[in-house]
Order: sequence, then structure tokens, then C-alpha cells
Amino acid sequence: MIKRILFPIAIVVAGLGLAGLIIATGPKLEQQPPPSSAPLVRTWVADVQTVQMTSITHGSVLPRTESELIPEVSGRIIEMSPVVVSGGFFKKGDVLLKIDPLDYEVALEQARASLASARSEFTNATKAHNRLLDLAKRQSASQSQQDDALNRLRFAQASIREATARLSKAERDITRTTVTAPYDGRVRTERVDIGQFVTRGAPIASLYATDVAEVRLPIQDEELAYLQLPLSGQTDQHMPTVILRARFAGEEHTWQGRIVRTEGELDPKTRMINIVAQVQSPYERSGSRPPLAVGLFVEAEIIGKRVDNVFVLPRSALQANEQVYVMTDENRLSFREVEIIREVGEDVYITGGLKRGETISLSTVNNAIEGMLVRPIDKAGIDPS
Repeated sequence: MIKRILFPIAIVVAGLGLAGLIIATGPKLEQQPPPSSAPLVRTWVADVQTVQMTSITHGSVLPRTESELIPEVSGRIIEMSPVVVSGGFFKKGDVLLKIDPLDYEVALEQARASLASARSEFTNATKAHNRLLDLAKRQSASQSQQDDALNRLRFAQASIREATARLSKAERDITRTTVTAPYDGRVRTERVDIGQFVTRGAPIASLYATDVAEVRLPIQDEELAYLQLPLSGQTDQHMPTVILRARFAGEEHTWQGRIVRTEGELDPKTRMINIVAQVQSPYERSGSRPPLAVGLFVEAEIIGKRVDNVFVLPRSALQANEQVYVMTDENRLSFREVEIIREVGEDVYITGGLKRGETISLSTVNNAIEGMLVRPIDKAGIDPS
């Protein structure tokens, strides 16, 4: 009876002892703090640098000098240079075309004959006038005879002047039958051919010079603060350099030019002003680079001022009210107002309000407050905590 009672008790005691042994020798749980609720932020270390300001714009290539080829005499074209076609190149002084000079050669001979006749009449009038002067000294000539002789002499002098002027015009007309190129250039369009009759004063071709090409570049008036431009109309030897880029035949090519002037007005609607860049010898070959042809659409990068001690931050660092979030050593946010001088693409240029080496938050924090605790993410995107 006693064994029947003690046996279950012994089993219970043994079980309790075994449970205590298991608890005593088992692994112990370590208490861990609850996970932080501070938001994760991307960071950037501020550093100063010297920035070369530039301005990007676009425009089309234009000739600096363009003119209409107009004959100064009328006549039939008897000779025409093969370069007088659309796209043809020529040099200054090249003969472009010749007009039949026969009528002007006849006019030249007539002018020479008229001048010879006037000179002969002048000689006779001079002799007659001198004879009358001698007779007048001996009182053998009347006053009316002297007056007639003087009038004849003056008329002969006027005839010489008139004949000389006609001869000069005839000689000029002869030279004008040969039309020469006024400069090194290219033919844009031509409207005549050999055998055609041309009229004095009627345009027969359009030409433009190839010594210099120009590009009109519109820029916003805000961009003028970063460029050294002659807004007062005065020229400066330190004019901005411009780099022109264009794709041609499947490749990108560059040309270097210089800003030479600004145009006279600011567009009141677009708030833009046109500046003019020039490229010397645009048709000169350089390796595989094609010529800077008239009509080519180009991108222009205007080299502006150099600014020292500039913080260049990603645009995402800029928060509301032109502020940035600066992180303290305890990873707390400090609101900082900064001086922004320019925003270019995805970058923000700042000149005041930051110090070198400060850590900037690139993330937007919802409901951010001064002194708020955050967790920075390193460059690998790992939370160091």
C-alpha cells in the first residue's frame, strides 16, 4: 500500500528534478533592444571645387557675308564659269561670267572720237580767242567779237569734260562685261545660263563668303550672369569661347569658335537675347571632320566664368524653402539655408551655407523636424546599424 503511494510521488519528483536540470543547463536568451524607428537616408559629403560655368543652346550656321550677284550692264552671256552652279566654290577675282562686249566696244570708240573732236574744237577756239585778244589790244576787234570767242572757248572746254565723262563711262562698261567674284565664297543659287540675256540691276545668282561662318544663338537672360558678353556694344579681346557640336554622316564632330557680339534687342515674349558666334575658315578640312556647312543645326556650349569655392550637390539634396538637411555627429538633422547660384541638370551649385566635410542628406524625410534622428545608408546601400 505504501509502495503504491510512494512510487507516483517519486516519479513526479524525478520529473521535476529532470526539468530543473534541463532548464539550468539549457541555452539562455539574451534580451535585445527593439529595432530603431529612425528613417533611413542616403548621404553625401560636401566638398568645394572650382566650377567652369557653361551655357548650352542651339542654332543654325549662317554665312557672315551674303550678297546677290547683279550685272551692271545688260547683254547676252557669252561665257560662264563652271563654278556658277548651286554649291560651287570660287576665289576672289575669279571670272564668273562674261557679257557680250560688242555694243560697249562701239560705245567706247564713239566716246574716244567725241573726245578727239572736242579737243580739236578746243584747240581752234583757243587760237581764235587769242587772235581776238591781240586784235583787241590794237583796237581792231569789237567787244561782241571778243565775247563770242570767249563763249566758243568755254563751250569747247565743257565739250571736253562731257566727252571725257562719256569715255570714262564707256571704259567702265567694258570692264563690267566681265563679272568677277568679290570674295572667296560659294554659290547658293544661280538663275542664268550661257546665251541668256541679262538686264542691268537684275539678280542672277546668290553668293556667300566662306571665310567666316556665324551662328545665332538664343539664350535666356538669366544665363547672362554666367557669361562675359559685350552687352554695352563694346568689343573685348577676352570674348567667350564656344564649342559647336553636330552629328554629320553618323558621327559627332566639334568646331571651336568665339562669341563676337550680341544682337540689339531682348525678346519681350521669350526673354531671350541672340548672341552671335563666329568660326574662322569653316570649310577648312581637319582630318575626317566635315566642313561647317551653312544650314547645319548645331549645339553650342558657351564657356563662361570660373567660380571658386562652389559646392556641387545632387538636386535631390535640395529640400523645401531652399534648405538642405545637414547631419550632426549624432545622426540628427539640422536644417540649413543655403545660397544657390545655379541649377544645371541634376546638379545644384551652392556658394554659401555649407562647410567642407559636412554630411548632407539626399533623401526626403516625411514630417522632418529639427534634431530628428535618422539612420545613414553607406554607398553600398547598407544600414551600418
